[in-house]
Amino acid sequence: MQLRTDLAIEANEISGGKAPGTELRHKTDGTLRITEMTITTQQGAQLLKKPMGRYITMEGLSLTECFRDVSTQIQTAARELAQLLPESGSVLVIGLGNRAITPDALGPLCTRHILATRHITGELAKSTGLDRLRPVSVIAPGVLGQTGIEAAEMISGLVRMLSPAAVIAIDALAARSLPRLGCTIQISDTGIAPGSGVGNHRTNLNRESTGVPVIAVGIPTVVDASTLALDILSGIGDLSDGSQTLGSKGDSMMVTPREIDLLIERASKIIGMAVNLALQPEYDFDTLAALTA
Repeated sequence: MQLRTDLAIEANEISGGKAPGTELRHKTDGTLRITEMTITTQQGAQLLKKPMGRYITMEGLSLTECFRDVSTQIQTAARELAQLLPESGSVLVIGLGNRAITPDALGPLCTRHILATRHITGELAKSTGLDRLRPVSVIAPGVLGQTGIEAAEMISGLVRMLSPAAVIAIDALAARSLPRLGCTIQISDTGIAPGSGVGNHRTNLNRESTGVPVIAVGIPTVVDASTLALDILSGIGDLSDGSQTLGSKGDSMMVTPREIDLLIERASKIIGMAVNLALQPEYDFDTLAALTA
């Protein structure tokens, strides 16, 4: 059994931290530790099991213990996201996941906090002072078990109809280690596999499947139980297979924090506002907060 993670920074750690064909840059911004990793070769992509591209990881979010004064963290996340977006053109924002399953509800809940602006045009935009808004469409497509439609199929159809310059896909992720749950944001320009956070991989959403850049944004909300068991056993020197400890059901079990409801609610607000700031640089934090209240 292999350690499973959706975080590129953890995949690099598992490989020893020196994967060939990767470039790492570190910086801090306030309380956030930011790592930008670029996978530049197919060799690196195969070793890390991640597509070639840029992965920005922000660690140190305040989601459970102290949720006051997070505006600085939101603005930092917005700046990092804006780096990967085209400078102009409409954007389609997708909230992936199942609203009925709390650890997988991040994407759908984020859509409640993102400002849809594609319909604000003409005299309406001028009379309300919103004529500098970038056109944004927002949707939570649900999951295959609810709709009978693959999210990738629905999104490909929307891309053909709306012709956006880019897609932002928000989804829950899986981490390797418990300390990264709920306090880490990953942003990448490589797209995403819907359902990966809860072990239910669907058709990939990326430039190849949609025809436009797909920027993925996610927060880890679960740890695969077998991965956690193997990680703990490795830490104490026992390298036996963690799946033997958990039994045959270990491969389908997930571990999530007991305060997951609070974590998801707050994470959705942070990511939603960060997306708004990245897409609408002509408007300040307070104005966008008022528009989405």
